[in-house]
Amino acid sequence: MSKVVIVTGGGRGIGAATSKLLASKGYLVCVNYRSNSESANEVVSDLTLIGGKAVAFKADVSIESDVVALFDATERAFGSVTHLVNNAGVLLPQSNLVDMDVERFNKVMVSNVTSCFLCSRELIKRTKSEGAIVNVSSVVSRTGAPFEYIDYAASKGAMDSLTKGLSLEVASKGIRVNAVRPGFIHTQMHADGGEPDRVKRLAPQIPLQRGGTPDEVANAITWLLSDDASYVTGAFIDLAGGK
Repeated sequence: MSKVVIVTGGGRGIGAATSKLLASKGYLVCVNYRSNSESANEVVSDLTLIGGKAVAFKADVSIESDVVALFDATERAFGSVTHLVNNAGVLLPQSNLVDMDVERFNKVMVSNVTSCFLCSRELIKRTKSEGAIVNVSSVVSRTGAPFEYIDYAASKGAMDSLTKGLSLEVASKGIRVNAVRPGFIHTQMHADGGEPDRVKRLAPQIPLQRGGTPDEVANAITWLLSDDASYVTGAFIDLAGGK
């Protein structure tokens, strides 16, 4: 049976690296994106060049009807979805909590948590066999990200709780649910947060003395999705250089 995976936010950073690695392992990949079609289509072109099979599909995965359309399109292209990487999310400019407005807080929670809930629910509804979900959380779910991204940290803490609870709900169905918690990874998201060189600034405080790469996170995600991790569910892999 073919392994069909949706990678949300698959057009850049960790999502793009994960899409490419999964394609190289024989997965049929749907590269989801919200607005940057150029980047997503470039990822699909790269996958095709290495012999992979992939499509790009635009969907705001915090909107229920878009999620249904995303799964419908993937099924039309490749058949039933068997694997899911909940990677889509937003990070907004650094701020103390007292200076955040409720619109910002709700945007982060909906973008990061509701999207994970909707996509996970859709896979569980549709899967006809064993499957696997990997949620891309963050090390800030443990640290709280004070003075910078408390809203983002709260959303990732919620994602951790969802990961643990859902892993127990669907274990008897043969669906595994795990999470990775990256930190200090060289991606464009730090520019979204207002400090493009944040990883470079923090590197001396990291036990491994450097930031991580999207490929290093993709390796962990791919392992958790694979049959090599067939007895792993409800687990978290931290990728933060020892922090």
